[in-house]
This record gives sequence, structure tokens and C-alpha cells, in this order.
Amino acid sequence: MSVASSRSSAHDPRLFWLLQFAGWFGYFVFSYVVALAHGRPSHYWCVPLSTAVAGLVATSLLRYLVRRFAENGPLRFFGIAAMPMLMAVLFISLINSVALSSWCPADCRPGSSSAYVAYVGTFTWVVLAWTLMYWAVKTSRRLQEQTAAVLAAQAAANEAQLKMLRYQLNPHFLFNTLNAISTLVLDRDIDTANKMVTSLSAFLRHSLDADPMQRTSLRQELDALRLYLGIEQLRFTDRLRLRVEVSEEAYGAAVPSFLLQPLVENAIKYAVAPRVEGGTIEIRAWLEGDRLQIEVRDDGPGFPAARSDGLPPGRGVGLRNARDRLRVLYGARHEFALEDAHPHGAVVRIGLPFEAIEVRRS
Repeated sequence: MSVASSRSSAHDPRLFWLLQFAGWFGYFVFSYVVALAHGRPSHYWCVPLSTAVAGLVATSLLRYLVRRFAENGPLRFFGIAAMPMLMAVLFISLINSVALSSWCPADCRPGSSSAYVAYVGTFTWVVLAWTLMYWAVKTSRRLQEQTAAVLAAQAAANEAQLKMLRYQLNPHFLFNTLNAISTLVLDRDIDTANKMVTSLSAFLRHSLDADPMQRTSLRQELDALRLYLGIEQLRFTDRLRLRVEVSEEAYGAAVPSFLLQPLVENAIKYAVAPRVEGGTIEIRAWLEGDRLQIEVRDDGPGFPAARSDGLPPGRGVGLRNARDRLRVLYGARHEFALEDAHPHGAVVRIGLPFEAIEVRRS
């Protein structure tokens, strides 16, 4: 529900009038039944009905007088509402007295002035209870509206953060790719340069179409990763070796879009690019109970000592990007760990709650 729609429902007058009519009708029924139980004649209904109608009118007018002050604290609100409440009590008491004198025989009227004062006391408690409930309902609905606004603001902030994190990926990769294309052109390797431009176009089209707020299946995530790796393999040829080992049921797991790219890009940068012999990147995914486990492993030099934020120095952007996106999307339900592999290499381990999503094959 949007903030606008929740605000409009919070100020919907139909709920007030439904409660208003139901409440005073209930007062009429209760008063009439009690009167009959105390020996009043059957036509005595005119008295509680007149009083209920007077109460309906008085409290409806009272609402218009005090509703602008309902956002104040209880002491200030009831201090401001005291005079309108007294006027409402006196109006209801007057109508009740007129009804008693008009429709009630002498033997069923109050026998003394103190009895009329008792009626005034009763109506005072009724109006006080009505005002208290009105203030409580208004306060409750205002708090609901404020809570909805806070949640909407948090959702908007999370969405903005996710989009910022998502779009941090492209500039660095785009710079490297354009630099590689420029080198190929200078070397007059037009064929490879043309393939790289075509692959880059396909990757960017897919990247721009992907919504960072939406999740995709692991199969689709791997398809997107292959677009990226198609470009990188043109750069590194047989120096870049890839192994993918995914269990069949894991292909249908929901994952954030472009989750794997920064992890693989990090592995290429530190485990493949600096080494003459290149390197191997292994991607594994499987289900473990109700959890999806993902590993991205390389055979490079491993991680240097971690900084205070838990990330190795010099490798912060891509890994922090992935970690922060998972924290925003899953909170405490996710796991993100960096480990050295044995005998050498680095491993990024991710654990997510398993949620199936429709698998669309490319």
C-alpha cells in the first residue's frame, strides 16, 4: 500500500460515521432495555431515542470542534476539549429533560432535582468516554500513518541504495572493456574487437533491462554471467578457465540479479589477470536443507589480511557491493564469508534462504 492510499484510508469519514451511528444506536437499545427492566412503560423508548439522537448530534458537532487538536497529547487535548464537552453534556441533558417531561408520565419521571443531576453525571461520563475513544482512534490511526510513511521511506532508501550499488558495477567493467577494445584496434585485431563490441552491446542491453530490486533464478543469473564472461574470455583467451557445478534443484533458486558478476570480476582481477598462466574460476551452487549455498572459488594467491570491515585491502568495491546488497535484501538471514582455499586460492561463500522462482530457459 502506498503512503497516499494509507493516508486516504486513515482519513476516510465513512468509518467515523459507521461507528458513530452504531455507538449511539447501541446506547439507545441498552438504555431502553434497562428502563424496561426497571418498570418503565413500553412507550418509554421515546426518551432514550431522543437522548441518543441528541448525543449523535452533539458529539458530531464536538468532533468538528476538537478534531484539529487530536494530534496533541492527552492533557492538552482534553484541556482544549473541556468546554465543547461541557456544552455537549448540557445539550444532551436538556433534550433528555424535555423528552422526560413530554413523553414520560408523572409516575416515571425523576422524583427530585438530584435525579436530574444524576442524569447530567451519566451524560458527562458518556461524552467523556466518547471523546476519549475518539482521541484514541485518531491517535492510533495517526501512528499507523506515520509508521507507513517511515516504512515507505525506508523502502525508498533501500531501493535507492540497491540501485546505487547495482550501477557501481558497470563503470569499472566498461572502462576495462573499452580499454581492451582500443588495444585490439591499435593492434589491428579487428575481428576480435568486433566480437567484443557485439558482446559488450548484448551485456549492456541485458544489464540495463535488469531491475536491481527484482530477483531472478540462478539459471538466469548464470546466463547473464556468461554474457560477461564472453567478453572477458575474448580478453584473456585460454588464460581464463571456468568451471560451473550447480545441482539441478539449485537452478530454480531466487537470487539478486547480478550477484555473481562482482565476485567473478574480483577473481579475474586478482587470480587471472596478473598471472601469465592465467587461472581457473569455479562456481558451485547446491541446496542444503532450506538454504541455497553458493561458492565462487579461484586458484590465485588468496586473500590478504582483512581490514577492520572484514574485507581484504585493495578488493573492497566489488565484494562490499555484493555484501551490502545481500544485507539490504536479506538482513540476518544471509551469510557472506571470505576464506582462503587450500592449498592456494580464495573462496567467497554465500548462504541464502531458498526460495523457488519460475525458471525460464534462455
